Amino acid sequence: MREFSAAYLRRTREGMWASLEALAPLALEDRERILDVGCGTGELSRVLAANSPATVIGCDADRELLDVAADHVPVVAGDALRLPFADDAVDLVVCQALLINLPEPIAALREFSRVSSDLVAAVEPDNGAVDVDSTVAGEPALERRARRAYLEGVDTDVALGADAAEAFAAAGIEPVASRRYDHVRTVEPPYDDRALADARRKLTGAGLADDRATLLAGGLSPTGYDELRSEWREMGRNVAEQMRTGEYRRTETVPFYVTVGRLPERGRRR
Repeated sequence: MREFSAAYLRRTREGMWASLEALAPLALEDRERILDVGCGTGELSRVLAANSPATVIGCDADRELLDVAADHVPVVAGDALRLPFADDAVDLVVCQALLINLPEPIAALREFSRVSSDLVAAVEPDNGAVDVDSTVAGEPALERRARRAYLEGVDTDVALGADAAEAFAAAGIEPVASRRYDHVRTVEPPYDDRALADARRKLTGAGLADDRATLLAGGLSPTGYDELRSEWREMGRNVAEQMRTGEYRRTETVPFYVTVGRLPERGRRR
């Protein structure tokens, strides 16, 4: 499973739940105990706790991330495939952007169904359908090229979101609802520190350097990678120049799918 820093999780999930409409099938108002698996720094956990009378517990294998989440909800260290909870310990198990990073997402869903007495929910993106709009003309096309190679090279299904209901059914969980939720991230003046840092990474090609092995595994030749990185850095120079004049604007839309499944009675699950 890939690991992510606290800063990365905050950056990519900030402001995600400005609207709670897509979470309506979770029936948060009726929950008593909720387990957020792969909670990271607890962004979703905090939303659940603020909008449900339930006790919300965060669970993650990364203890450093849990230290951050523990400021907001009770936390437990644990593996998604071997959760440290008894059967039927909670009435909702939920995860956000976890299944896309697991080599065996169906096995994880089966473990979720063991621990939940009622509902299982997954909030997962379709990273193959990310859309970028930018005032720098070449940026969207370069993003698409890099994303295609990355998707080919990564060893998990990072586009699983749109098809999560199929994974639920394969795990013996009856899908009862699926809602699309577009997480839109914008960059516009005045530029904050995060936007400036992202621009510096474009300018140096640092992001592509971090993903070099995955991009090569996805079919890019070393020469093709070098050419892409050169174009990427040129794009970064254009971003920096537009930021200097206050012209730069960028919108990224990441489609998430909130998939909810109901469990059969315990006696019929064996």
